[in-house]
Amino acid sequence: MRTVDEHLTEILGSVKVLSPLDLALLEAQGTVLAEPVSAPVPLPPFDNSAMDGYAVVAADIAAATDAAPVALPVVGDIVAGDSGVSAIRTGLTARIMTGAPLPAGADAVIPVEWTDGGNATVKVFRAAPPGNYIRRAGEDVLAGQVVAEAGTRLTAPQLGMIAAVGRPRVTVRPKPRVVVVATGDELREPGSTLAPGQIWESNSFMLTAAVVEAGGVGFRQATVEDEPGKVLEMLQDQLVRADAIVTTGGVSMGTRDVVKEVLSTTGTVGFHKVRMRPGKPQGFGLLEGTPVFTLPGNPVSAYVSFQVFVRPALLAMQGLAPEPLPTVSAVLAEDVKSPVGLRHYLRGRLAFNRGSYSVTAAEVQGSHQLGSLSSANALIELPEDVEALPAGSHVNVLRLPS
Repeated sequence: MRTVDEHLTEILGSVKVLSPLDLALLEAQGTVLAEPVSAPVPLPPFDNSAMDGYAVVAADIAAATDAAPVALPVVGDIVAGDSGVSAIRTGLTARIMTGAPLPAGADAVIPVEWTDGGNATVKVFRAAPPGNYIRRAGEDVLAGQVVAEAGTRLTAPQLGMIAAVGRPRVTVRPKPRVVVVATGDELREPGSTLAPGQIWESNSFMLTAAVVEAGGVGFRQATVEDEPGKVLEMLQDQLVRADAIVTTGGVSMGTRDVVKEVLSTTGTVGFHKVRMRPGKPQGFGLLEGTPVFTLPGNPVSAYVSFQVFVRPALLAMQGLAPEPLPTVSAVLAEDVKSPVGLRHYLRGRLAFNRGSYSVTAAEVQGSHQLGSLSSANALIELPEDVEALPAGSHVNVLRLPS
């Protein structure tokens, strides 16, 4: 058997970073930036008002109080988007809106709430220092400043920032397109009527969702029967749209493990036993240059295998570091056991209390028991040389996507 690290190393050495694409901003949501984006101008590009109010010379209202307000003639209105050049001199004021350019000569803005709201003449009841309620040019972003680094996943704030510096399009690493397919004569679509010996298919739904959580685009392919010709035809058909293919089922030691049968003589896919539980039977290779991950059919085995092997590969294809799931150190709430020689991933519940993490293993850990996975929020990672750990021990815990 090979180790988890050996299998992952082979995978990461085979997958390639996807070629960059030029996309419109909203099309780029969730992709990874392939270039740094910088601001061609400062933000804001001009001094502007932070409030609805009046642009003034601060010295003119230095003595203003509620008892003795200062009255100033209002010489005009300045609105947001005003492209004209405005100016005031001492002893005068201009009404100004939020975001409107500050008129030359003014050095402060008085909010409406500090005045009587006058139109021709306004009474000001409070003094203000120079710079009051003024947004200075460049106080957010300087001209030439990088506002988004290459390798940034583009979420709503980053897209807003890129739009704010005037970019309608960006060069990105696209989301990997991943086809997910489950095989098995016993599988039926959810909603259908089951005959004896049949079960509703769930793995492909779970793994397609996991692809999306890893930053990819998931395509669920309809379940394929355990017939070699149909399986091979399906896989070859998917190559036109897939950056990667994930199969589940048909890779163990059974007489009808059709995925293993088909791919053992096609492409470079190899099948191995990996020192892990759950998920010992694994396969990986290239089919006409496309990565193919063949995962076990038991649902928990398939999911754990995805997080350990497929997720890092999808990150690498996006130009990101192939990091594991976010990991924390936690204290075991109960004793645990593990088969020696295997890296064991136990489903558990992670909790944070009074500054530290604790974790409790699920009562059932069978690789077919999806119920304990759906209620878990973490995987407890036990090394190969651990056979048992008592409560109170510190362990590494992988946090599952929430």
